Amino acid sequence: MESIDTVVIGAGVIGLAIARELALAGREVLILEACERFGTQTSSRNSEVIHAGIYYPPGSLKARLCVDGKEQLYRYCAERGIAHRRTGKLLVACDVSELPHLASYAERSAANGVPLASLTSAGIHRLEPAVRAIAGLYSPSTGIIDSHGLMLALLGDAEQAGAMLVTRTPVVAGRITPEGIRLQTGGDAPCELQCGVVVNSAGLFAQDVARRLAGFPMNQIPPTFYAKGHYFTMGGRSPFQHLVYPMPDRAGLGIHVTLDLGGQCKFGPDVSGWPAAPDDVFEPGLEDKFYQAIRRYYPDLPDGALQPGYTGIRPKITGPAEAAGDFLIQGPSVHGVAGLVNLFGIESPGLTASLAIARQVLYELKDCFGSSIVGY
Repeated sequence: MESIDTVVIGAGVIGLAIARELALAGREVLILEACERFGTQTSSRNSEVIHAGIYYPPGSLKARLCVDGKEQLYRYCAERGIAHRRTGKLLVACDVSELPHLASYAERSAANGVPLASLTSAGIHRLEPAVRAIAGLYSPSTGIIDSHGLMLALLGDAEQAGAMLVTRTPVVAGRITPEGIRLQTGGDAPCELQCGVVVNSAGLFAQDVARRLAGFPMNQIPPTFYAKGHYFTMGGRSPFQHLVYPMPDRAGLGIHVTLDLGGQCKFGPDVSGWPAAPDDVFEPGLEDKFYQAIRRYYPDLPDGALQPGYTGIRPKITGPAEAAGDFLIQGPSVHGVAGLVNLFGIESPGLTASLAIARQVLYELKDCFGSSIVGY
């Protein structure tokens, strides 16, 4: 059995940001990733949007960490040369029934300290001639990012500070002991690790990892839901210069327009299912649903313009009939296990908030690390 100071489970964008933060704070960090490469699940199957902080209830972790993380992320991208762009975003109401919803997002955004500008129909047309809507909001701080480039930079920083990534190494069992947390790994080289600190950042499988820890209070593990979304792409030159979002629905932000750094546009995600287990199968028969939703704000979308793109799965802690849950960053003060932090329900805006989430995890471990944290 080997002893290790700190283990981070999961090498998505959140796990890599946490590993970087802990390594820069002077900890010995081992990152365990079940897949063959880092960032192959939720982190590589999203919209790559830097969110402003418009949608989230004031005072929630999503609101605070999105707004803080956005500013940290823009600075980090500039410092490390990570490809990104402040595109700006239009949030649009297509008919009178949506105006109260638009007003509620303006109020929520103001409470979160996020600047927005009100737009008339004419103002929307000036910014985006292809869009038809009766009113809107403009967010200048929304942007897009190369998520793979971000993860490469985070991993590079973590490794330079002494962290090590081991792939194809799932955590198959564990136990809470008086000496710390004991983990058993599978994969190519199974081993047993005695850990002082464990951060469970396993994304879609975070609840599964927590259930494998013998001695952990099972009543502290939230339910698991998977919301599946699809993206369609559109070939040729994009008619849009900004991101365009309709009014959100209960489970997501609506079928919206996002741009990549090459100028191509894609539409999505929808919320087309709540599978019992994650899968990346692109379901057939969704074209009509997408055309109908997109043509509410982009009526000139040509027939045959959409091509199937990819799917993504959001890890949720609330189901389809419930309001979206907040991030759940669960430290020793909540569950009573020294040296353990679980991250549950880290969906959008997780990428935007990644650096701020990493700082929050360090805060949750303050009693464990104490004055030994270098530079904090």
